[in-house]
Amino acid sequence: MGNNAGTTHGWLDVPHARIYWEASGNPSGMPVLFLHGGPGGSLGSGGYRKRHDPDKFWTIGLDQRGCGKSTPLVQDDLSRLALNNTTTLIQDIEELRRHLGIDKWIVTGGSWGSTLALAYALQHPHRVMGIALVAVTTTSREEVEWITEGVRCIFPEAWADFAVSARCGPGERVVDAYARRLAGPDREDARAAALAWDRWESTHVSLDPMWQPGSRVPDERERITFATLVTHYWSNHGFLTDGHEILARIHELNGIPGYLIHGRRDISGPVITPWKLHQRWETSQLVIMENEGHGGPESMAALTAAVERLAHSR
Repeated sequence: MGNNAGTTHGWLDVPHARIYWEASGNPSGMPVLFLHGGPGGSLGSGGYRKRHDPDKFWTIGLDQRGCGKSTPLVQDDLSRLALNNTTTLIQDIEELRRHLGIDKWIVTGGSWGSTLALAYALQHPHRVMGIALVAVTTTSREEVEWITEGVRCIFPEAWADFAVSARCGPGERVVDAYARRLAGPDREDARAAALAWDRWESTHVSLDPMWQPGSRVPDERERITFATLVTHYWSNHGFLTDGHEILARIHELNGIPGYLIHGRRDISGPVITPWKLHQRWETSQLVIMENEGHGGPESMAALTAAVERLAHSR
């Protein structure tokens, strides 16, 4: 295994939180950051660590603030929910980069992790040597409205139940109603909202060739974590508004090589998003996986290959 030092991990103290991180492979190799999805997901069992040659790469992941092994979990610290936003997550990533002594890294991510990767790169372009993304999103208003409202044209029965279960107030959007209840003082109501949200998540990904029936997040604590954070971020359009929208700024990444890997059959996040990004990001490549949806084994293999090419281009 050469200089491969196995996996190390730890917790990084940041304002109002402790961020869990782990690193595997060769500490002298090319650093690769992986950003998980959600918001509110986690590194999980660590399958991302197997994507890159451990002799050549140093692969780093972190559980984003409020979820996974990071503490406190969002539902245990609701009074500080406003501090959990994209700007804060970018600051946490920068703290980890400095903590590990990394100058520049290849940044990767999937789904929400692709939004965060792009937002981070736009904030700190001089720390990014390349970008490789799967199931590309920018968490724009249009994307949030599609996944919470527009997809009802494909799943009208399930969306009707989802909308009724939201218990919207007058003029309140479905996503805003769920965000309000999941962050509210009635924790029994929050549990019910998390279950309804989980059913909708399982529905709108059900045309994905990799889909398996059943709950998306069966563990109750993880389900509440996920639903609370995803609705918090989506209700605020990823905290990327008023000039911070990714598509409007993506040309600022010209000169940084990037790969946008996306499934043609992704109903939740249609391929129009990475296509638009690619039109404005001159040094990007758009890679369409014709037989996949929101990620999948072919997409992950393409991500591995993209990271290899980014490393060789240095």
